[in-house]
Amino acid sequence: MLFALLGTAQTVEARLEAAVRPLGLSLAKAGVLMLLADTPLSLSELAKHEGCVRSNITQLVDRLERDGLVRRRADPRDRRSTLAALTPLGKRLHTRAARALAREQQAILDMLGPADAARLRRALRALGD
Repeated sequence: MLFALLGTAQTVEARLEAAVRPLGLSLAKAGVLMLLADTPLSLSELAKHEGCVRSNITQLVDRLERDGLVRRRADPRDRRSTLAALTPLGKRLHTRAARALAREQQAILDMLGPADAARLRRALRALGD
């Protein structure tokens, strides 16, 4: 069962990657855009949300900055800290990525039907607790 769960997770991840690929994004880049959609965050906060070390986030933000999707700015509350914020292009791409991911999520759920989808949500919540 455990290997079936892991295999299914990999399949779902591949589908989500494919959904954002036409936008020039990876799932990791799309995830950071989602986190920055509402408010700029420090790189430490991004690393904490993504469950990775800060050096990984730094490299990811570097790539997003090169792509013109994110810009760094000084944190007005703490001069030692840098915030990552979406650029106007980043905001537009975030909207498109969110739509693409929502469509793919719905397509996955449609394969199950409403009752199975509800059971899966409950099971995933139980496993996550």
